[in-house]
Amino acid sequence: MVERQEEKNASERPARVLYQNIGLAFFRTGMLGFGGGPSSIPLVHQEVVKNYGWMTDDEFGDTIALANTLPGPIATKIAGYVGYRVAGIRGCLIALAASVIPTVLLMIVFLGLLQTYKDIPWVQHMSASVVPVVAVMLGVLTWDFIKKSGETLGWMRAIFIIVLAGILIEGLQIHPAVVILGCILIVFSPLLTRRKKP
Repeated sequence: MVERQEEKNASERPARVLYQNIGLAFFRTGMLGFGGGPSSIPLVHQEVVKNYGWMTDDEFGDTIALANTLPGPIATKIAGYVGYRVAGIRGCLIALAASVIPTVLLMIVFLGLLQTYKDIPWVQHMSASVVPVVAVMLGVLTWDFIKKSGETLGWMRAIFIIVLAGILIEGLQIHPAVVILGCILIVFSPLLTRRKKP
């Protein structure tokens, strides 16, 4: 009886550690992801790909692309998907709770304080000083994605897609989700036409 209990405890330990890792990973990204969902993507990449190895760079890139085409905050979509992929429904719930609840509680506390002290110069400088750090993190992640695209698609094709996407999104103000869906349709259209042929 004692041996069975020990075996049960031993089998539960890896699952418990996995749940703790999921909770810690998304707690850190939720707490440090200043500036909204997109700014937390480099932090999620650091945890999911580099720290824990739950995804490859390519899989993470696909996840970002798909998350951008769906409605809702990108950070919670990624957290829910990664949590589910790694540890099922329980992992999904832990990841969502870890990424949302702490920041909501902090927001309630800090917004009350900021409303009280918002005119003090050092408070304004503190908020502004985070922006350059976030910009660097996004730049590093962007360069990683550009390198991956150049290696897989070829540099000419990758640069063409980057320029075209920039014109469509920034120049013509087309929503990024529409551009991403368009790219997906262009990629899969040859496969669909081949299937229709007798």
